[in-house]
Amino acid sequence: MASLQDQLLKAGLANKQSAKQIRSEKRKKNKAVRKNQTAEDTSLQDQLAQQKQQQAEQDLARNQAIKAELERKSELGKVKQMIEQLHIKEFAGDNEYNYVLDNKVKTILLDDINHNALVKGRISICTLNDAVYLMPSQAAEKIAAVDESYVLLMNDNQPTEVDEDDPYADFQIPDDLMW
Repeated sequence: MASLQDQLLKAGLANKQSAKQIRSEKRKKNKAVRKNQTAEDTSLQDQLAQQKQQQAEQDLARNQAIKAELERKSELGKVKQMIEQLHIKEFAGDNEYNYVLDNKVKTILLDDINHNALVKGRISICTLNDAVYLMPSQAAEKIAAVDESYVLLMNDNQPTEVDEDDPYADFQIPDDLMW
């Protein structure tokens, strides 16, 4: 059976020129459809590649966050270990020393040697699990570098600068007043 176009040509309702033009338009249309299909395929591939890249970036960010959290936990574990191992065990005495913990003034009783060392900044006061520990200042500085919340008191052993015009320069204020 002949195509509709051939039948129209035989009947004289269409001429060869119009048939040729219709064929070329149909061919162009089919060609355009195929090109669009491949364009759609490449856009789909681009979209999939973009999704993979976004997923990889999200995975990388998640892995970095997990790694940072593990490092933080490791550092805090080292801080706890330092406090537990390096704290000064024998410090009880008759001298009171006041410090601030949770916005409350607390008192610790120290012997003369540790009291003087604390005043001069050679030892510091640290906290762990609601307990108070005396630590050497070098260890307390390392702890403060990781997390300052563990260090309650770290006196500065550097002398303060005195103004030349200060009228009270001749009168020193004692650090360890007992009332």
